[in-house]
Amino acid sequence: MSQRDWSQIRDLVDLQDRMNRLLDYTHERSRPIGPSPPNPEDDLSQATDWVPLADVFETPAAIVIKLEVPEIDRSEVDVRVTENRLVISGQRQMTDEARREDYYRIERSYGRFSRSFVLPETVDRERIEAAYQNGILRVTLPKRQDWQPRSVSVQVK
Repeated sequence: MSQRDWSQIRDLVDLQDRMNRLLDYTHERSRPIGPSPPNPEDDLSQATDWVPLADVFETPAAIVIKLEVPEIDRSEVDVRVTENRLVISGQRQMTDEARREDYYRIERSYGRFSRSFVLPETVDRERIEAAYQNGILRVTLPKRQDWQPRSVSVQVK
């Protein structure tokens, strides 16, 4: 088998892996943050060219969303809270380093993006903060002060 054949097979395997990740990722994105009941419309993005990857985790004081948005100017990123939803949108444009025709391969996505997350009731919507550093947008969703987990004793009869 020639080097060219291996390259084509590798490209097909790579394409299949990317499609599998895309389908798995689309399924994962339809889940709301935290214990809210699932809603299929929760994270359906508007017409977008790409979807940045996100990590969502919880600390005792907040829920944190980290979004990969490298090579995007802060002014191109919009973070909004509407009702019970956090919407992060923006745009990554191709630089003028070289013409598109001069590239051998373009694997990164460019254009508009939008991500939407359903906010649980425990989030204090007035204290949400966003910071952008080294291509990572970090959105901190502080928990409400009046929300504290509590134990309920169970009486055995």
